Amino acid sequence: MSETLYTPLPDRAVIRVSGPDRVDFLQGLVSNNVEKISPEQSGYGALLTPQGKFLYDFFMYYQDEDSLLIECEGGERAESLFKKLRMYKLRAKVELTDVSNDYDVFAVFGDNAASALSLPEQAGSTARLADGIKAVDPRLTAMGCRVLLPKGEEGTLAGTGSVKSTIEAYHEQRVRLGLPNGSEELEVDKAILLENGFEELGGVDFKKGCYMGQELTARTKYRGLVRKRLLPIEIDGPTPEVGSQIMNDDREAGIIKSIHGNSGLAMIRLERVDKEATLNAGDARITVHIPDWVQLPARD
Repeated sequence: MSETLYTPLPDRAVIRVSGPDRVDFLQGLVSNNVEKISPEQSGYGALLTPQGKFLYDFFMYYQDEDSLLIECEGGERAESLFKKLRMYKLRAKVELTDVSNDYDVFAVFGDNAASALSLPEQAGSTARLADGIKAVDPRLTAMGCRVLLPKGEEGTLAGTGSVKSTIEAYHEQRVRLGLPNGSEELEVDKAILLENGFEELGGVDFKKGCYMGQELTARTKYRGLVRKRLLPIEIDGPTPEVGSQIMNDDREAGIIKSIHGNSGLAMIRLERVDKEATLNAGDARITVHIPDWVQLPARD
């Protein structure tokens, strides 16, 4: 890309978590270290089942000295997350508020996104933008930045020199980099964080102590149980359907999880893919790409 682009993300929601117990409350639930969220640092994490399977992923921002903001999938997914958090609230001194109607969420991506927003190119680096928040994507600096602005303040982004683009252009960039988009690619109640890049993408802290689902996540890491990975694919030929099998000769090598343009993300069986593999999904040729940030287990 030769310019900095931005697009609204209307499929996102924002939940405010406020009160004196807000950090401790989230710390016992979320896969990442909530204590590190500050005015200068945002984070990415997930809420899991007690068995360690994916339920929700989200970004976490410091709003003020009494409140954190969670940016998550919108619609029914946001409603479900809100109810789940409220269920775990118990006697914690925490107030949960859906503030989605107060904010618009934007992605800023392409060349020099961090510079356009006057942010250091460091994952999670955060500052105020007018009456909102701007942050380098906590997962990967190459994905650009995320911005939360009060409703009706989109002009603030135009003032940075960024050019308005489309949400599809954002998703094409996202899948080429190998970044999941919540339940679009991660199967709820089944997906395992480390198969979907959460360790390398800064979504798991193995030193923070206990959180819900921590045992399976730690066991997956320390026993070397990762045998599949969510990886970018390039499609050459008739576009297959999401959910199609990727075949290596007569053996299943993976499942397509999403498609945007000629690219997508697929859950790939690592033992059935190498640099010489010829893969296909129906009549389409499939090429698997391994991004620089992905750390694959050593092969025997």
